[in-house]
Amino acid sequence: MNQPKFTDETAACMVFSETTFIMLLTHDKFSQFTSKRIADAHMTSEMLLVISQESREAVDAITDKAVAAGGREVRDKSQDTAFMYSRCFEDLDGHIWEPLWMHPEAAVQVPEAFANSAA
Repeated sequence: MNQPKFTDETAACMVFSETTFIMLLTHDKFSQFTSKRIADAHMTSEMLLVISQESREAVDAITDKAVAAGGREVRDKSQDTAFMYSRCFEDLDGHIWEPLWMHPEAAVQVPEAFANSAA
């Protein structure tokens, strides 16, 4: 969904949930918020944006919409296990997005499993 109050020809505010809003800005608009040079995400990788989804179908829907709008899927196949499913796409500016669904029980167990493997 789009938030019209924060969307114009220089910005798009995407609403993912009541607590998650993502702003997409033109480079001119973005430069008003930083004195740093804006990275060329086609040449460097500065982040991976993981977006939690409610189902496998939701992962497919958002990825398919992004690709239909000009994005590029960056993996030949999805990451698909019994407890997790994700796909990965690059937006028009080269930023990498990874919609991900994780089984609710696995999401609770993962932090403990990670802590045990890190020790």
